[in-house]
Amino acid sequence: MEERAFETDLQLACGAVLPRARLVYAVWGELNAARDNLVLFPTRFGGTHRENAFMIGSGRVLDPARWCIVVPNMLGNGVSTSPSNAPAPFAGLGFPPVGHADNVALQRRMLAEDFAAAPLALAFGWSMGAQQAYRWAVEEPGRVARLFALCGTARTTPHNRVFLESLLATLEADPRYRAGEQPVAGLRAAGRIYAGWAYSQPWLKAEKFRESGFTSLDDWLERYWDALFEQRDAANVTAMIRTWIANDAAAGVLENGDLVAALGRITAKTRVMTATTDLYFTPADCRAEAAMIPGAVYRDLETDWGHMAGSGQSPDDTAAVEAALADLLAA
Repeated sequence: MEERAFETDLQLACGAVLPRARLVYAVWGELNAARDNLVLFPTRFGGTHRENAFMIGSGRVLDPARWCIVVPNMLGNGVSTSPSNAPAPFAGLGFPPVGHADNVALQRRMLAEDFAAAPLALAFGWSMGAQQAYRWAVEEPGRVARLFALCGTARTTPHNRVFLESLLATLEADPRYRAGEQPVAGLRAAGRIYAGWAYSQPWLKAEKFRESGFTSLDDWLERYWDALFEQRDAANVTAMIRTWIANDAAAGVLENGDLVAALGRITAKTRVMTATTDLYFTPADCRAEAAMIPGAVYRDLETDWGHMAGSGQSPDDTAAVEAALADLLAA
């Protein structure tokens, strides 16, 4: 794996200009002479290129010996330009609204610079990574040969937004948040909300957290979720939440914002998959969007791991995802 960086002034969809926007990305493998092996695998909420690495390796479906896999860190995740590393006046809560149109625009410039604007053999992502993959397939239908959207939707649903707004409200309720200080209590509370959504009711009822060494539900909440969110930068979390809320593959592509028409633009061979117990991106929502894409195939991921089925924590779920991905890449 090679870590690289690309910088450019970026005109954002909101109208602001993000000076010297920095895209940090990881590359596994090399672009071949035919330029037909490029895979784009964007990151998800709270994740970096390191969290995507579990899907990549010798003998895996995404084998660097066969594919050139590029993992771009989305804006706001703390690695690429984010509230935590941006200069004034864009630092902290002064960070401008960023959407997936901006992520794709920055990724497009990077691919033009480093990969001679090669076509994408595959746009693949989980969660917010799937949102970016959808955006790519809608914006550049002739360039994306295959699309695999795992546990993600092309447009954020009202129910999903309610969850996201609850996270923002929790952060804002901590007085230290507006003061520009680390709102530890607010972050910890946001993590507790997240815990109830990321995994499923059956998973929690079966106390599967014990498989990872936690001795009780309280132990899991404290040592996993509290610890995870306490270390996160609140402004980065805010930026990623706002990007997720604004997710809409039709926005800025079609004047009327018609999602059916936007997804109807996709010509990529498409697989849409979500966990049967995903509370963010439900089977009903994902199946409905797949029906809008010409020739798309929808598949359930039968699991009690909820949204986290796509995270690599469940070997069985990862194997099922890789089997579906192999099938798509062979198409």
